Amino acid sequence: MTTAPLLWQPDLSARRKPLLSGFIAQASAAAGKALDNFAALHAWSVAQPQEFWPLAWEFCGLAGDKGAVSLLPDADPMNVRFFPEARLNVADTFLKNADGREAIVFIGEDGRRMAWTRSELRHEVEQFAAALRAAGIGAGDHVAGYVPNMPQTVAAMLATASLGAVWSSCAPESGPDVVVDRFGQIEPKLMFAADGYFYNGKTFETRAAIAEVAARVPSVQQIVVWPYAGDAADLPEGMTAYEAFKQKDAPALDCRPMGFSDPLYVMFSSGTTGKPKCIEHSGGGTLLRMLVEQQLHCDLRPGDRMFYYTTCNWMMWNWQVAALASEAVIVLFDGNPMYPGIRRLFDLAQAEKVTHFGISAKYIDASQKRRNRPVESHDLGALRVVLSTGSPLSPEGFAHVYADWKADVQLASICGGTDILGCFIGGCPVLPVHQGEIQAPMLGLDVATLNDQGEPVEGVAGELVCRNAHPSMPTQFLNDPGNARYRASYYETYPNIWRQGDFTIRTEHGGYVVLGRSDATLNPGGVRIGTAEIYRQLDKIDEVADAVVVGQSFDNDVRVVLFVVPAEGVVLDDALTARIKTEIRRNASPRHVPAKIIAVADIPRTKSGKTAELAVRDVVNNHPVRNLSGLANPQALELFADHPELQA
Repeated sequence: MTTAPLLWQPDLSARRKPLLSGFIAQASAAAGKALDNFAALHAWSVAQPQEFWPLAWEFCGLAGDKGAVSLLPDADPMNVRFFPEARLNVADTFLKNADGREAIVFIGEDGRRMAWTRSELRHEVEQFAAALRAAGIGAGDHVAGYVPNMPQTVAAMLATASLGAVWSSCAPESGPDVVVDRFGQIEPKLMFAADGYFYNGKTFETRAAIAEVAARVPSVQQIVVWPYAGDAADLPEGMTAYEAFKQKDAPALDCRPMGFSDPLYVMFSSGTTGKPKCIEHSGGGTLLRMLVEQQLHCDLRPGDRMFYYTTCNWMMWNWQVAALASEAVIVLFDGNPMYPGIRRLFDLAQAEKVTHFGISAKYIDASQKRRNRPVESHDLGALRVVLSTGSPLSPEGFAHVYADWKADVQLASICGGTDILGCFIGGCPVLPVHQGEIQAPMLGLDVATLNDQGEPVEGVAGELVCRNAHPSMPTQFLNDPGNARYRASYYETYPNIWRQGDFTIRTEHGGYVVLGRSDATLNPGGVRIGTAEIYRQLDKIDEVADAVVVGQSFDNDVRVVLFVVPAEGVVLDDALTARIKTEIRRNASPRHVPAKIIAVADIPRTKSGKTAELAVRDVVNNHPVRNLSGLANPQALELFADHPELQA
């Protein structure tokens, strides 16, 4: 693997050193030796978890009593226990120092702006918590949100947490079948919702969908709705407006003490590999991991302003909201990030003086294709960190950020997921950024790339794994006797080693290149090819608006089939087909060149916006699609079924 160009080098002599520098000094004192660089710090954090995690607790400001024992080890990582004696409630950390500083800024697609201070947020949580308690919600009960990305959603989650109850959410654009597949498994007692939402310049009414979900999930005893798109006076019978639900004379917030590993969230898998799994996560474990990721890996400080484009379907919502626990401001946006144009989010970043700007790799690619240059059109002087996730960020995407957005930023491409409510690999403010590479493994996680024999490799592709336990591993899957699905999901390939399902290369810099999902990896002639290696070449071709590549079983082998959506007004003719093949052959390899390139009108995607490669692969190979409800546009699969060009 050739050395990737250097795009950014941190200035560690600057007056404002990153928080990580201070942590390294404290870790060196705890270790009794100088930890001179990030590699040494990371090695210590993995080798001495019983010292690292308590130090991280104190340094990052997690409120609560951590107890005398930080770790109960076990040969089986699923049986390791962190802070077994701890007593805490994460709402105390989220809501600490409730003063007049801003806490949440909300920008709607329709242009409305709402801002809450830290004291206003705490007061809102107090009123919600008192109302939830009066409604019979207590520790271990489930509360659901069918909600937009709004301040009220944050307050509802924190009120749920303060009582020791468990929160789950779906975005309002999710259809009733999708929501019922998820909420029906967790059996919530109460459901928060909004009466509609805005997207792409249109208003969408959701009251009928809310009523249908409630009717099909009989555990729901009460529906609380905030009027976003309509009028609270028009709510149907059985729905309570949130202003009427709140207790205006609520007492001061008194959070229920919980164990470190007691549940707070249930997240849902995409559902493209079967019925959505209900992945339960702890409050203490996930917040401690997020504090480490945000403060030490992203240099998030009190007063910083964190924006991440997300919906309440995606774990990045939980991740962004965690920034409140570092006394940062969270800047929320709900709507189409490209309406009325690609500059919408840069307008927001400029107006709100965003310091941490998070977006998907797909958005960065779209920005590049539209020749967007905010470096010329916007004042991004406050911006210090750009975050990217959702799919592998191409080298061209890296270059676009530095050339066309801002040259002096830490570009932290991150890779993790719903499975751990965090990252395995991501940014590091004391390390350089090389084009196309994720900077480093996360502190406390023994991350590696393994070959098929379970041996660590560098410079060649293999499976991304984590070889130790850490605090934000799921506590369990719901409805999973004996943890059978949990163990099969992560520990089946390598005994006692978590396999994430991402195909990666560990680089000579100690960073990582992510090639795509390993379960969607192509294998023509026995040579493993990551799909991202093909998408990367397509990103350079403006005539291709979207694409999906899969392996088709054919003639006792696997052949690569590429489906493309041509840009508006473009036809996939012989010339464009030849150009695509040439670009792939030149910049990847002859092995990467598709045997078939076929035009289609649409590409199926999951609710979180990811390309549904597995669903397309199943249809192409005449296998049953394991869960249509996980797709945002399942009708698109019809374009691939029995396609005549696949028969020859």
